[in-house]
Amino acid sequence: MEPSEIVLTIPGSPEFLRLARMAAADAASRVGLTYEEIDDLRIAVDELCFAVMGEDGTGAPLTLVYQIHPGAVSVSGSCPGGGLAPVQSELSRTIVAAVVDEHELGQREGTRCFRLLKRGTEQEANATG
Repeated sequence: MEPSEIVLTIPGSPEFLRLARMAAADAASRVGLTYEEIDDLRIAVDELCFAVMGEDGTGAPLTLVYQIHPGAVSVSGSCPGGGLAPVQSELSRTIVAAVVDEHELGQREGTRCFRLLKRGTEQEANATG
């Protein structure tokens, strides 16, 4: 499978996060992730998108890039932050760390951003063994 990319821009408001979750589920199903792995990815995307948007929900556009790789999906997201770094609760950090293989959340040049990687169990087994 050739890597491919899906780009989605949504208003930076929580009611539009379902679109981000749907795109995550679609990308994950295309690489053969299990139902549980798809749900894990959806949870992580939701948590990180909310952290990047901020609790203020200013409506600044949130741009997501889903990259499809053999047996894995990577997602990056960015939203203008007005100079404020993204805030993520300890519970949210714990949840995201439990459901994806890699993730980071931060700020670059005034833009709040995140990156995550979710591998399928078959890919994890090949990577460790």
